[in-house]
Amino acid sequence: MARYDYKCASCGNVFEVKHPMGETPVVKCPKCGHTANQVFEPYGIELKGSGFYNTDMKDK
Repeated sequence: MARYDYKCASCGNVFEVKHPMGETPVVKCPKCGHTANQVFEPYGIELKGSGFYNTDMKDK
C-alpha cells in the first residue's frame, strides 16, 4: 500500500490516505465530507558526483 497526500477543495484540509498504486479512489475529506484531490509534490533530488550520467559510465 502506498501513501498519498490529498487536499480538500472545499476547506483546504490536507490529509494522508493509503491505497494500492493502481487504484484511483474517490476520496472524501474527513473534516467536511467534500471530495478531495491528490496532491503532487515535486521532490528535490540532486545527483552529484560521478556515475550518474551516461558519459561517466563509458570506458576511457
